Amino acid sequence: MIHSIFFINNSGDIFLEKHYKRVIPKSICDYFFEEVTKNSSPENVPPIIQTPNHILISIYRAQMHFVAVCKSEVPPLFVIEFLHRLADIIKDYFDEVSETSIKDNVVIVYELLDEVLDNGFPLATESNILKELIRPPNLLRSLADTMTGRNSTVSATLPTGQLSNIPWRRSGVKYANNEAYFDIVEELDAIVDKFGGAVCAEVHGSIDCLIKLSGVPDLTLSFVNSRLIEDASLHPCVRHRRFEVERLLSFVPPDGGFRLMAYRASCHGNLPVPLDLRHTISFKQASGNSGHLELTVIPRPPSGRQLEDLVLTVPMPRAVSGASLVASAGKYSYDTASRTLVWTVGRLDSQKGAGSPTLCGTLVMQTGAPVPDCRPSILVSFSITGWTISGLKVNRLDLHGESKPVLHQKTSKYKPFKGVKYVTKAGKLEFRT
Repeated sequence: MIHSIFFINNSGDIFLEKHYKRVIPKSICDYFFEEVTKNSSPENVPPIIQTPNHILISIYRAQMHFVAVCKSEVPPLFVIEFLHRLADIIKDYFDEVSETSIKDNVVIVYELLDEVLDNGFPLATESNILKELIRPPNLLRSLADTMTGRNSTVSATLPTGQLSNIPWRRSGVKYANNEAYFDIVEELDAIVDKFGGAVCAEVHGSIDCLIKLSGVPDLTLSFVNSRLIEDASLHPCVRHRRFEVERLLSFVPPDGGFRLMAYRASCHGNLPVPLDLRHTISFKQASGNSGHLELTVIPRPPSGRQLEDLVLTVPMPRAVSGASLVASAGKYSYDTASRTLVWTVGRLDSQKGAGSPTLCGTLVMQTGAPVPDCRPSILVSFSITGWTISGLKVNRLDLHGESKPVLHQKTSKYKPFKGVKYVTKAGKLEFRT
């Protein structure tokens, strides 16, 4: 399946490599570097690269490339999903996915790479099982290992969950306070033309969970309008057949945080883009050495909601060397290296009647540079809490088998605290000028 894995940073340095069947030289990555030089952005590198004797399959996460080398034909989506799972495991262990965190914990990373693949085939990819095999880093444990010269991160016993029919959940889970939290996050991908109409729009969502329940709980999550869910990608704990028939999620959850489902929302008709954007951008004035820019944001959030974390990004042509602007709300910055204008507005409360925030002023043009004949697109990001753009809502959460041992003799029922949070974010939202 997978012969080798390489971790590559944005500078083109291979800072970590792991081989499973035999050592494959680093020169195999030359084919990958050729594709990197052909693309302006590292995110545009083809995920599958065919070489004379190998297949390179890669993902780009957190300013790094995770590259898997295969010698035989494999399902590429299977390998891509594994690489994403590997990045999620690293984030779960070290709280972030970065070159620094990997280098600081290189011993634990190699131990994880030994466990997630067995002779090139995925073996243990659930964080709950891995944390019983390889303990997460801890300051006191690190000091004890330094003083004794031993490695206490690796457990001497095999996790009991790995031998059960519920391999994603560790055994003997007990909590004083039993809680279950669900975050339904939806992202709006849309292109809006200069007249304010949506050329295309699509909603992608996910349900992220934080489960802290004792024993082996069996949960059932139902929705008010489950017909909106399409192309669902389910966690292995979900009973797939029941979801297909009844359109509800029945599962025995892992302990801790995990992604229960990712989906695409079926939205018939025009999606309500929660803001309008009025824009005027010109690159030539009567003086001939300056341009003009004016942006006005008109918030249109649902009733009782606020636009938060509003940021507008405008990639400018190379002829624009600077900007002298005035913002009625928030602040702006212009990066002369990347020719990018970023306007950070922040929170907008349409109920206060404070007006629509405006950014206006002049654009400094390079002397003698030709006037650009193209119009830049405006990229917008925002978030709205307490609302989903598709209208998906949770109906109820039922808990079955909710017993836990008391003095090893009797069982006692418990009622967990349940919480659901809805968030709508801008994914790839582009306003054309």
